[in-house]
Amino acid sequence: MLTPQDDEAPARVRRLRELGIGKDPLPAFDDFARKLARTTDTPYAMVNFIDEREQYFAGLYVPDQDKAIELGPVPAGGRPGRVMARDHGYCPHVVVRRKALVLEDVCDYPRFAGNPVVDELGIRTYMGAPLIDHTGMTLGTVCVVDLEPRPWGREGLHTIKSLAAELVEQIGEMERRQKASESEES
Repeated sequence: MLTPQDDEAPARVRRLRELGIGKDPLPAFDDFARKLARTTDTPYAMVNFIDEREQYFAGLYVPDQDKAIELGPVPAGGRPGRVMARDHGYCPHVVVRRKALVLEDVCDYPRFAGNPVVDELGIRTYMGAPLIDHTGMTLGTVCVVDLEPRPWGREGLHTIKSLAAELVEQIGEMERRQKASESEES
């Protein structure tokens, strides 16, 4: 499986910086990931932003806890992070396609079944939608995954797209507050 070429990555990184979204977890995004998991009844949910080399889970929810926790590779300092390689998972495809992606059983799709998240993490189902802001930039994704196949159907597709639209509106509101605050300081 080849990760798609992402020509918008440099512009996306600039736009994310303008919005104040970097590589720090944001409580609002963790809360939104919790909402994603509960709404879709899935154990894992993410708010994911992607640059040229990696994916960053600014919002993360995992099973058996009522809060987000740190996951991902352990960097040199020993502290777990929220980073995953760009060629792992399905969100880079959603970002480049600019369309939602529903994989009820990833093993049914040869193009996606060979992804490292299948072998390394046991992911069997995926549903994600792009976060496209008012400038037309695809900022990242919202997604949910499970270790068992899931029949998402049209209802699941509608749900993930609606939740993505809701988060885009929240990001727009964050930007409006940020600009208002900068205006007051000037």
